[in-house]
Amino acid sequence: MQINPVLVESTVVLAVVLCVHMAVWNQHSWCSIALIIQAFYVQHKWDRLLRSGGAVFQFRPAANSGIVPASMVMPLLGLVLREKCSASGNVYFERFSMVITITGMMLALFLSLIALGITRPVPTNTCVIAGMAGSAILYTTKQTLTVSEVIEVLEVLLIFVYLSLIVLYLLPRCFTPGEALLIVGGISFIVNQLIKRSLNLAEVKGDPVNYFLPVIVVGSLLLGVFFALLFCFMESETWVSSLFFHMMTAVLGLGILMPWLSLFIGRHPIMWLLDFVTLNDRRLGLLGYWVFLCVVATCVVLHQNYQRQSGSKKHQASTVVRKYFHLIVVATYVPGLVYDRQLLHVASVGCLAVFLFLEYVRYFRIRPLGQLLRQLLTLFLDERDSGPLILTHIYLLLGMSLPIWLFPGPCAPKGILPGAGGLVPYAGVLAVGVGDTVASVFGSTMGEIRWPGTRKTMEGTATSVFAQIIAVAMFLIFDGSINLNSTYSWIVGSITLVAMLEAYTSQIDNLLLPLYLLILLLL
Repeated sequence: MQINPVLVESTVVLAVVLCVHMAVWNQHSWCSIALIIQAFYVQHKWDRLLRSGGAVFQFRPAANSGIVPASMVMPLLGLVLREKCSASGNVYFERFSMVITITGMMLALFLSLIALGITRPVPTNTCVIAGMAGSAILYTTKQTLTVSEVIEVLEVLLIFVYLSLIVLYLLPRCFTPGEALLIVGGISFIVNQLIKRSLNLAEVKGDPVNYFLPVIVVGSLLLGVFFALLFCFMESETWVSSLFFHMMTAVLGLGILMPWLSLFIGRHPIMWLLDFVTLNDRRLGLLGYWVFLCVVATCVVLHQNYQRQSGSKKHQASTVVRKYFHLIVVATYVPGLVYDRQLLHVASVGCLAVFLFLEYVRYFRIRPLGQLLRQLLTLFLDERDSGPLILTHIYLLLGMSLPIWLFPGPCAPKGILPGAGGLVPYAGVLAVGVGDTVASVFGSTMGEIRWPGTRKTMEGTATSVFAQIIAVAMFLIFDGSINLNSTYSWIVGSITLVAMLEAYTSQIDNLLLPLYLLILLLL
């Protein structure tokens, strides 16, 4: 009997939702159940639109819509964060987590309305189910959020609408509907939070490290949208256009982003960064080690391109070769997580800025590196890089970094969470660096028994789970701050659930898997 992978994927996500519901058990967790039911029905409508070519924009081919897994990330993340903040007595972040939950639900409902609005004939049953779920969520919003919080949710929704139109128009075939919801929804939330805090500087507080990410994200967004629209009317490959690109990037960075960041941290960002990096010898040692790994990664890229030039023109990097970069990233992140997480936080944000800038240079063919980057990176393309952007390396960085960026520091006494929560910063390393790498390598080289309906193998999934358990044991040895408190069975169950999601999802696993493992470890 043929098994539908979408059905298994939705079942795994439902299992995660039920785990969160049993742990939280409040109005919002009941709404999350209503949300996944309506998302399951709506996903079939989106999938039908993608197969028939009836969607308004061009989405990534050879993948389902991914509505179910993407719709549940923000609501579930808000639910588990609220539980942690409530336990620690942090009322401000407890309310903030509620806003995250409701915002995620509203974004998912909006995407559902789009599918229902363009589906012909009108799916009556799905409309009724979506209407009932929407009514429950709206009623809960009215009961639990203040007027200012409701306005904040609406602001994010408005930003999401306009940003989605721009991104999906300028970047066809780069995302599935679910990936667009997750990425554009997250960016919209960050943009709104940065604007809100910029207008209320008197209330700005917290660790200066936390303000680098939103400023970098908004600056990169402004740079990309501006030049994407500008180069629609002028040639981007000339030296004049390239010089203008570099000048405007410098103006944006030094004239807008630096002063903007200084408003939040109270000092000039460069001077603050110099003091931060040179605080002790350990940080300088870590930076030197990371520079060495960057050189190694660059040598791997150059070596593989040399092999292509000296061999067949059709030579393409194998799965095993691509996973070399996963191992390099694991070697990068683990020492930072063990010895200095703040430095790793800042370094990963800086690396994101560099990756986005280089991708703009490659995409717009900016001289002198644009064409060279196109030639070097083409070797490492896979079926998921079907649009004009190459996002695989950026997704890998995000998958490893998101658990660090989303760690609820204000709700963690002494910066440490008890039990399985101690592994939250390691969620990216476990799910992507270890689990996904081992599953791909062992599955492609030694796997024989395939999961029904997919190309993934049972041997790959089993070795993935086993490797992650071994990695947890290694983290316990080298990181004395982790105290699992007899939560071993929960950790093994969480790793197994995420491994099953990896086996059946057609979405970007580097982005999705760490978020679901983070949610489960926070329970």
